[in-house]
Amino acid sequence: MAGDIPLSQPDITEQEIEAVTDVMRSGRLSIGPRQARFEELVAQRTGCRHGVAVSSGTAGLHLILEALGVGPGDEVITTPFSFIASSNCILYVGARPVFVDIDPITLNIDPTKIEAAITEKTKAIIAVEVFGNPSEMDQVAAVAARNEIPLIEDACEGLGGAYKGRPVGSFGRAAVFGFYPNKQITTGEGGMIVTDDDRLADLCRSMRNQGRAVGDLPSEGSWLAHERLGYNYRLSEVAAAIGVVQMQRLDELMAKRNEVACMYIEKLMDMPELILPNIDSKTDMSWFVFVVRLADDYGQTERDRVINGIRRHEVGCSNYFPPIHLQPFYREKFGYGKGDFPVTETIASRTIALPFYTTLDQTQIELVCLTLQVMLQREQLLRPNDGNGEQ
Repeated sequence: MAGDIPLSQPDITEQEIEAVTDVMRSGRLSIGPRQARFEELVAQRTGCRHGVAVSSGTAGLHLILEALGVGPGDEVITTPFSFIASSNCILYVGARPVFVDIDPITLNIDPTKIEAAITEKTKAIIAVEVFGNPSEMDQVAAVAARNEIPLIEDACEGLGGAYKGRPVGSFGRAAVFGFYPNKQITTGEGGMIVTDDDRLADLCRSMRNQGRAVGDLPSEGSWLAHERLGYNYRLSEVAAAIGVVQMQRLDELMAKRNEVACMYIEKLMDMPELILPNIDSKTDMSWFVFVVRLADDYGQTERDRVINGIRRHEVGCSNYFPPIHLQPFYREKFGYGKGDFPVTETIASRTIALPFYTTLDQTQIELVCLTLQVMLQREQLLRPNDGNGEQ
């Protein structure tokens, strides 16, 4: 187990702890002023009119699909290279995910391949800013607009970023941010829908609160009246209070993460065995993770050995992300197999997520990079010799 240097770690200060204490003393633990303030701060950051706080990014994606009326028999286009929630939410509403392969540079859904996947059953596109990179999201939005299909922006990994001056979260009909402990900001668990669509925002507010009318509070007589099928997707005041402080610190947290990313790039840029993250000059990157991948002449077996070797030295690392279509459930349900999305599969077989969080210092980063280098040198020595002294 990785112990000395974990893969991720939240940045929590006394400010967040005091905010939680204030909520506990207030007696108001749900549907209160902290939630409203948190919603306001995130919406302002993205330039959207509405913020709707929810219990997770996954819950936010689910609510948007419900609000758009996506259901059984419908199709939703998305990427196979993502955390599985961006596809699972489609199954929640009974629709079918239709995967489109990724761009090998941005690692996002390839905008040039989307239209070939559109049918009369296509009701939405879920595009993910993979690892926080919003590159080409404007092109995805253009495809969606041209075909009059709602774009849902899975921005769970990209809070605070921008592309061509447009904030992450502003490209689609609606967007969702996630606040799990490894994200740019955290609320422990939580998410946020942002949108300019008044009707969609109100539907999501109702459905997150068991289908009650928007604005109904526990003290009102209508608390047990439910206008539609809803869910318990509320965000607690404790979580929202943490979120308010974290949002007020967002620029500071992003700057620290950028500093860590720059140190990694400086240390790793001369290793020919690695491909480093490629960030477009038009992108203001909000770093979520730091993922490198092995060069093209390496395979998954070698990558897995490298990861296991790094972990044995008490340094956290992981394979971000295994292809969704090759997850056992998706293979069984839809019959996917290897070769269906070759760009995704080739890249996913060689990715290594390195430890990444705000408090990593130069010594720790040097240790991570040295451990990675030793494991790569080990792989070189394991390669078969051609008999002429060359490998």
